[in-house]
Amino acid sequence: MGNTLDQKYVEACAWKPDIFKGKVAFITGGAGTICRVQTEALVLLGADAVILGRNQKKTEDAAAEIQKLRPGARVIGIGNVDVREVQSIAKAVEVTVKELGRIDFVIAGAAGNFLSDFNHLSSNAFKSVVSIDLLGSFNTVKACFNELKKSKGAILFVSATLHYYGVPFQSHVGAAKAGVDALSNALAVEFGPSGIRTNCIAPGAIANTEGMERLSPPGETSLDKRVPLQRLGTTQDIADATVFLFSPAASYITGTVQVVDGALWQVGSPMGNLYPGVMISQNEDNVSKL
Repeated sequence: MGNTLDQKYVEACAWKPDIFKGKVAFITGGAGTICRVQTEALVLLGADAVILGRNQKKTEDAAAEIQKLRPGARVIGIGNVDVREVQSIAKAVEVTVKELGRIDFVIAGAAGNFLSDFNHLSSNAFKSVVSIDLLGSFNTVKACFNELKKSKGAILFVSATLHYYGVPFQSHVGAAKAGVDALSNALAVEFGPSGIRTNCIAPGAIANTEGMERLSPPGETSLDKRVPLQRLGTTQDIADATVFLFSPAASYITGTVQVVDGALWQVGSPMGNLYPGVMISQNEDNVSKL
């Protein structure tokens, strides 16, 4: 299987066909690798969807491709959305309700990331990642809350495992994702009486994704051998975890973080081979940027 799913997923997976028939999913970052495969799984299993992104053409093209996966599916791509601005998302919610009638599932998946040690990480760069990842997650739920309350829906934040330990070159993302986990936990308690569930999914090293290409440690050629399960994750692993957390099988599960990483986080940072040599060099040779 490549980076995307197809009808074979329905034929081979453990999930009942049309399990999400009549449901509508609202996904930020839906044209990206991880969030796209999450959307594909939901659509293949009966849901309609709206995906949001910054790049209009990329988002609309992805929506058109996903819509073809299931006869009768309706998938709308809305570009030029900035998750840092809540009104930008609110307008997309209006379009979703007008075109598809409701919102049952929300995936807050828009994210920003790049490698940078502290000395090269400016205050504006740190703020940008926190604004996209954490504030963007808050804004997504804020804009969708009224619809979720009507449907007694479910929220899934896309987190990470970077904040489970100190990961060099990822202080900005680790701080943002720790905030996402905390936000999800608090909302699970606040929203529970309204029948809304909220959880996080924390992907690890997933093969053939933008994240792996951008974040693989330099010179690392055998990361799969460091994973206790002895393989990198696949996009189907993410799809299955997503389907489970939105399915009736998870109706009593809220306020949790579902780690999907083959237990890699249990054996330490995947960037451990850079420590401490590279960090000593960075700290000695560079003056911190403001």
